[in-house]
Amino acid sequence: MPAYADRRCGFVAVVGAPNVGKSTLVNRLVGTKVTIVSPKVQTTRSRVLGIAIQGDAQILLVDTPGVFEPRRRLDQAMVAAAWEGAAGADEILLLVDSGRGNLQGAAPLVEWLRTRHRSAIAVLNKIDLVEKARLLHLAAELEATGVFAHTFMISALSGDGVSDLAGFLAGSLPPGPWLYPEDQVSDMPARMLAAEITREKLFWQLQQELPYSVAVETEQWGDRTDGSVRIDQIIYVEREAQRAIVIGKSGQRIKTIGELARKEMELAFECRVHLFLFVKVRERWREDPVFYRLHGLGFPGDPGSR
Repeated sequence: MPAYADRRCGFVAVVGAPNVGKSTLVNRLVGTKVTIVSPKVQTTRSRVLGIAIQGDAQILLVDTPGVFEPRRRLDQAMVAAAWEGAAGADEILLLVDSGRGNLQGAAPLVEWLRTRHRSAIAVLNKIDLVEKARLLHLAAELEATGVFAHTFMISALSGDGVSDLAGFLAGSLPPGPWLYPEDQVSDMPARMLAAEITREKLFWQLQQELPYSVAVETEQWGDRTDGSVRIDQIIYVEREAQRAIVIGKSGQRIKTIGELARKEMELAFECRVHLFLFVKVRERWREDPVFYRLHGLGFPGDPGSR
């Protein structure tokens, strides 16, 4: 009998409107941070795979960008990545922010599921912010769509209800061998994870719309003989005025961003990190196909894009 006779493995796409808690849920299920989180919408730009172990099951969680009405080229690529992440999954979780009190943002996803004759799992998040009667009403609305086989109520932030969801997912996946080593938590390359960590700190430190005009690239990664690593990163902005904002008065803001990012990288990579950040102006970087490839995104309008 094969060694994996009792094992299960499959892909679970986590979809929803922007800022409903998808990344927080993925991190909670995995047990460590594999995807960045911020209070701003549209933080996740590309598909991120988090790997969770639940009993004999390996749950491959696809954290997707939020689905919204795309306006710019980058928006179009992000939404395309979300649709792609859902298309080939064994299970689809539609996450809804119950704190909003309605199914705002869920309609395009419900229609997408209906037209493809796909069923999904409805997950009402942030239940600690809503009265029980309202939660039951939202659950009834979701059930009435006819595309949800099961509904769960959770708080991804506190973990309330997440273990029940994880147990259900483990039992629903198809039998088969695990696709990744037991100690691996993501398929994201270390260079990209480092860039994402710095981008998260930028989101937390910068205000208003500026974070959406910023990209981070890990330019160099060098292992040192003492076991530490040197990481050189470029923070791209679109205008000189934005560069000044990122650097801050007397360089204080970029220093703070670097300190916060370095500490988190040391936890993630389990070694000492020497982080060097450089801020460069690159006009219209959002129109550069190279940037999209670095982030695993198709370039809208390119016949070869996904």
